[in-house]
Amino acid sequence: MARGATLETLQQRGLRVDSIGGDFVILDCRATDDPHSVSEVDIVILGVKAWQVEEAAAAAEPMLGSEGAVLPLQNGVEAPGQVAATVGEAHTLSGLCRIISLVSEPGHIRHVGGAPFIAFNELDGKRSGRVDELAKAFEGAGVVDVAVPQDPEAALWNKFLVITSFAGVGGVTRSSIDVILELEETRRLLEASMSEIAELARARSVELEPEVVASGMALLEKFEPGSTSSMQRDIEAGRPSELEHLTGAVVRLAREAGVEAPVNEFLYAALLPFERAARA
Repeated sequence: MARGATLETLQQRGLRVDSIGGDFVILDCRATDDPHSVSEVDIVILGVKAWQVEEAAAAAEPMLGSEGAVLPLQNGVEAPGQVAATVGEAHTLSGLCRIISLVSEPGHIRHVGGAPFIAFNELDGKRSGRVDELAKAFEGAGVVDVAVPQDPEAALWNKFLVITSFAGVGGVTRSSIDVILELEETRRLLEASMSEIAELARARSVELEPEVVASGMALLEKFEPGSTSSMQRDIEAGRPSELEHLTGAVVRLAREAGVEAPVNEFLYAALLPFERAARA
């Protein structure tokens, strides 16, 4: 499903992807904006922004068969719960992906960095037949890095810790990851943000590895020079961003848990005026 100019482009010209792994075009895109025109499907993948999850999940519900499921791949840690509240836990998977890509124009995607990675499982971490079939489908489509984590909530928080800190510090400094890591001051800021998120996760009984911050920093070290987060790019372009679902979520969840998060509070406060202006 798609809407607006994207839907029109997909229907008329197909989907164009420029990728570091090889460019391609999919001409036969069966795109629609009417979920009732689609027959029952096994899996619905949500590729929308975090603030659009509830609306997208409601649109997906008419397409689900008795064993069908919705797989949210949003940044943040709250999407699976939002989907489950809409379509039910029995029809919800937990998932995440990693790739550095951007929309050049409607129907045109640029994959500029990072090997495609996807991870998903049932909410309770018990691998099911539909999860196995989905893993085979991704592998058959050429996604070689497919994981089925036994603790899907911890997997979400591992990504959340990295992408939220990267997005927050990048948004405030307007700098790419190589510049952030090179300067001692911004590197410390990045590590401090990660440490706060790790403490928040543990306060919420999420089992993260003791070295999760070091692992997160090591992952960012592998990013291509010039890499920025999608949240940072949206903020710089004056577009609505996922601030409330990343840095804002850290601040909100930390207050609920009684955990201190001064670095993330600063990052959120510094970026909030830009977010408010974009949404106005």
